[in-house]
Amino acid sequence: MIENDIIKKRILVIGSNGMLGQHITEFYNKSDKVELMCVSVEENSFIPDVQYKQVDISQKDQVKQVILNFFPDVIINTAAFTNVDKSETEKETAWKINVGGVENIALYSWTIDAHLIHFSTDYIFDGKNGPYTEDDKPNPIGYYGRTKLASENSIRVSGTRYTIIRSNVLYGPSKYGRPDFVKWVINSLQNGERICIVTDQIGNPTYIDDLVDAVNKIIEFKKEGIFNIGGREMISRFDFTIRIAKYFGLDEKLIVPILTKELNQPASRPLKSGLITIKAETEIGFKPHKIEETFFLMQKD
Repeated sequence: MIENDIIKKRILVIGSNGMLGQHITEFYNKSDKVELMCVSVEENSFIPDVQYKQVDISQKDQVKQVILNFFPDVIINTAAFTNVDKSETEKETAWKINVGGVENIALYSWTIDAHLIHFSTDYIFDGKNGPYTEDDKPNPIGYYGRTKLASENSIRVSGTRYTIIRSNVLYGPSKYGRPDFVKWVINSLQNGERICIVTDQIGNPTYIDDLVDAVNKIIEFKKEGIFNIGGREMISRFDFTIRIAKYFGLDEKLIVPILTKELNQPASRPLKSGLITIKAETEIGFKPHKIEETFFLMQKD
């Protein structure tokens, strides 16, 4: 028993410079029970004082080297090509990262019997009959969603121990990189800019630290399979934006309601979406914060 307390859990975070990767890195970097290794495609780590290597996950040899050298107990993959519209025109790049890269990670995860935690999305569904459970049949309507579904399938047939976490509309402050949706809304309204927000896209926005907490519980309870992680409330993007403006005392009249089709975006979006989180609530005690609670927590950060 004493020996188990001394041995640190080795965790590899892939995509540590991304929005989610930064939060996971900061969370585990504070733990004295974890030996952490971080990798991203950039030359240097955005988070100081961590073990870091530059890795392009589409390059099999680079993935092999970092996994076999560090020999992690848990691999958390947050790396992805996430630009939904560019995925329609840069299909080769999207596939190379979202599918080829994940196949590389899954292969060497299986080689060393690590537990692979991978992030997916509600974009694997068509958005006709949401919100969705873990067992609902995927039917992606855009290329990004197709790559994410293919990455799920590549993990499921790889033989590795895995947990796939599906999430949607991620928000929360990051120290580095572009602002999240909430910060963008606040900045825009504070500058007196009119913003057009869709009324017909429904989801349950996911507070990023709730997602990190879910990851930690999945590792703690050694849970495998597919888990939906999302916010407590099903809400349209427009109503979510109104809630942001109300909470932070900003001018709601600058928020212009529009329909998704008016944006003429290259990629189709699932409209009636969202993820049912009963499985996570039951099996790992997942308890997402209320929307206004998350705004309060964001002010403290």
